[in-house]
Amino acid sequence: MFLSTGRNRALAAVALASSMTLVVAGCSSSGAGAGGGEGEDRVLNVFAGSQTPITANFNPYSPTALHASSGAIYETLYYYNKGAAGDPTPLLGESFAFDDTGSELTVTLKSGVTWSDGEPFTADDVVFTFEQPFASQEWITSVEAVDETTVKFVFDGPQYTNEFTVLGSTYIVPEHIWSTIEDTTAYADAEPVGTGPYIVDNVSTSAYTIVANPEYREEGKPAVKKVRYLGIDSNQSAEDLIRTGKIDWVSMFSPEPESITADGRMGYLPLYSTATVIYTCANAEMGCEGPQTDVAVRQAIDAALDRSSINEKAFAGVGGAASPTFALPGRDDQWVAPGMPSQSPQQSDVEAAQAILEEAGYAPDADGVYAKDGQRLEMTLVSVDGWNDYNSAAKLIAEQVSAAGIQVTATTVSQSEFADARQSGEFQLIIGGVSGTSVADPFQIYHDWFTTGTTAPVGEEVPLGAWNFSRYADPEVDAAVEAASVTDDAATKLEAYGVIQEKIVEDLPYIPLILSASQTFYDTEHFTGWPTEDDLYAFPAPFTPTAAGLILSTLEPVD
Repeated sequence: MFLSTGRNRALAAVALASSMTLVVAGCSSSGAGAGGGEGEDRVLNVFAGSQTPITANFNPYSPTALHASSGAIYETLYYYNKGAAGDPTPLLGESFAFDDTGSELTVTLKSGVTWSDGEPFTADDVVFTFEQPFASQEWITSVEAVDETTVKFVFDGPQYTNEFTVLGSTYIVPEHIWSTIEDTTAYADAEPVGTGPYIVDNVSTSAYTIVANPEYREEGKPAVKKVRYLGIDSNQSAEDLIRTGKIDWVSMFSPEPESITADGRMGYLPLYSTATVIYTCANAEMGCEGPQTDVAVRQAIDAALDRSSINEKAFAGVGGAASPTFALPGRDDQWVAPGMPSQSPQQSDVEAAQAILEEAGYAPDADGVYAKDGQRLEMTLVSVDGWNDYNSAAKLIAEQVSAAGIQVTATTVSQSEFADARQSGEFQLIIGGVSGTSVADPFQIYHDWFTTGTTAPVGEEVPLGAWNFSRYADPEVDAAVEAASVTDDAATKLEAYGVIQEKIVEDLPYIPLILSASQTFYDTEHFTGWPTEDDLYAFPAPFTPTAAGLILSTLEPVD
């Protein structure tokens, strides 16, 4: 699942019995019954949020690509673990090094790697991939195959902070096949040829299966020979199938995870990576309209929130404390500048909220609602219909800020209306998510969510691959992000981050609520080798690009 904002969700509506019938029928049609077999013959069943009907699309650059595309079939040069700090894991790459200026990057590839059709994998495949529109970057001046196992990237300047983009997020495709495709961006790739541990077995409207790649470079891997991805249209259906032993691996929200693990078959690992926030259309100069364009109003909302209550009542207490710096607590502590808060306030401070408003010239009217220059503090807070936790949070927010004299009306819209409003900026307040970075460094959030170049005036869509929905723009933040992008010196980068953090903590274009937990459940009775708290070698969610392929290649069936 290509998630960049919001929660990992299937449809939030209650599942119909017919959807479960469809899934089980789909499982049976591909060979063994769901959960059937023992040892090496046991199929590993995965729910990664796929909705039905399933369409065969394994192009890793397509927004509708099936999950197995990214990691199990196609690979990047390295894997960067978003769950823990540390060096990246080599995949197709063997080693890499920047030159002294940060303007050149030389990558040595693993030798002896073949594509799943038996053709050799070489540096030419890497060059070809980066020449495609889905992988090219304006800051990459050239990509050269020095020899069959060496690639040299030349940039237009220092690009230390784009290491992940080059090495960890670009899936290498075979030149001998893709060079014959007229439009690689629209290519569905129904019969993919990759370097990963699996190849496609079959695809139906309700499930698809992948099997061990006989050409895979690591002898004896993958030990799990067959994996089935189930298309399920709701979390409730997935939970029902978990409880009956028909799903072995899933990440989904459950308010009572202990009830799923009670029988001892399923392990459980919650990890935090995505901040659930209130998006504000913050910038009047960009066309935003409403009281939320005043920084004092955003600060007052922030002060009035009782986040501990929101977590307990709306998110079943499974959320964590988010930081207004957007550094991930624990993992990114080294990047929180001195004096910056490690987390947002957890309890409401109504008096502080009112003091902020009064200092900014607001005063309560006869109804107790603060107003200034004839404009009352009345705003609309949008969440997606059916996202029950977000809907509950929105109602709690409205109640909490009303105590400070701020009137917020919580309303729901369809998911497509939510996406359209966020892209166009035609909203006041929205509950959404700010996804954590794939490396232990908040730089990508600062660049993609807070810089002027990653937004657009209201009425125009935010650029593809950017996420500055608040329309936030500050020249000091832009300059600090630029300064951080051209250095690999930790002290220099932290100094730049201090500038960014001071600004965004004060301006609050995104008001943090909680850190959302990615709750992953996995079958420990029939499979071993899962990531754990003690050995978090990969982010455990099955929809996580690249990580899922690494996990599948590590797992072993229990005899």
